[in-house]
Amino acid sequence: MTIATRGVLGDLLVEHASWLEVERGLRPNTLAAYKRDLQTYVTYLHERGISDATGIDARVVNDFVAWLRVARTDDGGARWSSASIARMLVAVRSFHRFCVDEGLLPADPTEAVQGPKVPAGIPKALTEAEVEAVLGSIVGDTPTALRDRAILELLYASGARISELVGLDRADLDLEHGAMRVFGKGAKERVVPVGRAALAAAQDYLARGRPHLERPRARRTDALFLNVRGGRLTRQGCWNIVRKAAERVAMSDRMSPHVLRHSCATHLLDHGADLRVVQELLGHASLSTTQIYTKVSPERLRAVYEAAHPRARS
Repeated sequence: MTIATRGVLGDLLVEHASWLEVERGLRPNTLAAYKRDLQTYVTYLHERGISDATGIDARVVNDFVAWLRVARTDDGGARWSSASIARMLVAVRSFHRFCVDEGLLPADPTEAVQGPKVPAGIPKALTEAEVEAVLGSIVGDTPTALRDRAILELLYASGARISELVGLDRADLDLEHGAMRVFGKGAKERVVPVGRAALAAAQDYLARGRPHLERPRARRTDALFLNVRGGRLTRQGCWNIVRKAAERVAMSDRMSPHVLRHSCATHLLDHGADLRVVQELLGHASLSTTQIYTKVSPERLRAVYEAAHPRARS
């Protein structure tokens, strides 16, 4: 088919989505995010009578970004943050670059488009005492209590993402060697160490918790973490477990599964871990992503400064 007949947005989006899934190997959650962002873009284009991608130039894309900036909610607040706009522009760039690379369109209209500057996010890690409080908030020996305790311990011990944790099968947890195999973004596999406290909680759950969560009529699964119906625990289900634990210690406004990931990285660095080791543990493709954790702890900065500077204590 010629470029002219391949310019219909709907057809191009289908091909782009297939490329993201098959060629780039993106995970379902990332694919869904791309789809949502590109749907916003297409809706904007259709409202302006644009249904053919060959009619999109840099002015159209710049106008889209400007529209995102000024869009407001019913209460007058910004509908999209700078981070959200930047993320949408990434999806739009990916779409147009794909079309050019595949010979479906003659030019990329996003090349000269400037996105919003997004301030570097500084993760708000919990203190070690606060983590201990959250981990200790789950009491009892019911199957769900054993499961929830293992989940919190493993999130903090491994620095795993919530999607990585709920995606674990029993075979991915090596109790003998204290390690866990996780599949990160782009289906990249990594093996991370797991500490004794988390291993003990996981072993307890596997021995006395998981067997009671299995259901004879439920579809058999090798998932490590089960819900009360015997199926694989979902991301939403895991998020609720973390939220309820935080509520018990009055930290619901500061707590999420990702905060435990931030806290794991921060505490490792505070105790002298090498930045590249933490990068490998978290599964970051770039060291610059891991470096944001070095900005988290002013206490660590002060301690190192006072220990190293010859006139710090004079």
